[in-house]
Amino acid sequence: MPTINLIAGWLGMLAGVLSGAVVGLFFHRDDWMGGYGSYRRRLMRLGHIAFFGLGFLNLMFAATSAQLYLRGNYAALASAALVVGAIAMPVCCFLSAWRKPLRHLFPVPVLAVTTGILSILAGWWRR
Repeated sequence: MPTINLIAGWLGMLAGVLSGAVVGLFFHRDDWMGGYGSYRRRLMRLGHIAFFGLGFLNLMFAATSAQLYLRGNYAALASAALVVGAIAMPVCCFLSAWRKPLRHLFPVPVLAVTTGILSILAGWWRR
């Protein structure tokens, strides 16, 4: 199972670099997306960083799951939830920057990542 998290983690790193390169082309413009402090621009920056942050979380899970002796349902749930979170969080950020009402999708990645972390902790505690 952690292999999928390794792949998700490294793809998250790549997506973070590529999304940073794309949006970085416009950061020099003070008025881009309403200015530095605008809602849209903040969400774009958050989406870019979410790729890295949740990519690291997936890498950490893959690297430590054996040491934590995670097995069975806890490991499977944690693995899947962290991958879902790594995809859904940046997508929600970029969609929310595009259309503000889409911010209501944020519970999806938040619940996914929370489920992943709680599954890791529960599986570790119950070993």
